[in-house]
Amino acid sequence: MINQHSETILNAQVKKISDRGYPFTWFDWFCLWYPPGWLILFNRHWQHYHVDTDGWNWLEYILFLIPGGFYIALFVRWLRLGCRSPQSDSGEFDPNYQQAFRDEILTPIIKYYFRGELKQIENLPQTGPMIVAMNHAGMCFPWDIVTLGYLLSKTRGWVVQPLAGVSLFDHVWINWWLPPGWTKILGAVRAELDDFEAAVQEGKILLYAPEGLRGPRKGWGNRYQLETFDLSFIRLSQRYQIPILPVVCIGNENLHPWTFNIKKLQRILNLPFLPLSPLMPIFILFPSMGVWAMRCRLRYFIQPLHIVKDDGKQTERAFAYQKAQQLKEKMQAQIKEKMQAQIIQILSHSRY
Repeated sequence: MINQHSETILNAQVKKISDRGYPFTWFDWFCLWYPPGWLILFNRHWQHYHVDTDGWNWLEYILFLIPGGFYIALFVRWLRLGCRSPQSDSGEFDPNYQQAFRDEILTPIIKYYFRGELKQIENLPQTGPMIVAMNHAGMCFPWDIVTLGYLLSKTRGWVVQPLAGVSLFDHVWINWWLPPGWTKILGAVRAELDDFEAAVQEGKILLYAPEGLRGPRKGWGNRYQLETFDLSFIRLSQRYQIPILPVVCIGNENLHPWTFNIKKLQRILNLPFLPLSPLMPIFILFPSMGVWAMRCRLRYFIQPLHIVKDDGKQTERAFAYQKAQQLKEKMQAQIKEKMQAQIIQILSHSRY
């Protein structure tokens, strides 16, 4: 009862603050257009709505903006916290904060920087529940997934929750970069089978990358080549009669171009991927740019709903593998078609 009462009071406080909205200052606009400042913007927005005594402060924010300054800021904060890590906070999904973050922070980034667009919107259902399956790439902060969630929410008013890799919840860098519980409070579901199944049972609209981390990890040399699909979403779709909405994204391979993954070092550092590219010297000087990506145009082509039907003639695993392979082939064909159309369009413009 005490916890419920405390949570009610906190939600009321958040709602009261959210009625005033986040006041964008000149410093926020500067951070929006200066890549090392995106991390500042995320944290300042959180601190407007939540009490975060362990969070970054003004001195540390200023250090973010100079080459190598993040390392000094990290050390200063560590000393300020008494030589310990920020306190973790499991938190719970807060749709109100998700909407505030979407409207006040994501809108200018997605509208003007990533230029996100939904295509073939006639295939978009009016309501859920469903599993939205898309090709995931970019070898960076998952902006292709974040952008699709934003566009679906704005277009249909849906509350969309993405499945996110465990590292976005637990990795030490995330705990220093971003506020405690930030990933979960914004609606992400841990990409683990039990959490995935629980969310499907609750009838949520889930955003899912069937390739998992194999998608962004494959690197620039295999761009737009789909990796093996996991089988869990096919099994859960069949078991709970939840339709799958396939979505093909074009442009997400350009979020961090010319990369390849350093697999051995990635495993040693327990990172989801460790990209090497011409941009890496900049990231080394400005580690706060870990939430940044290259400016590009993200286009999402909505495919017809995919219903998983069991003919009862195969084992569960064989059936799931067959259906996953069929869906992968359909999405790969669509990616090829859209890429060819884009090349033809570019060539036709170059003639004039």
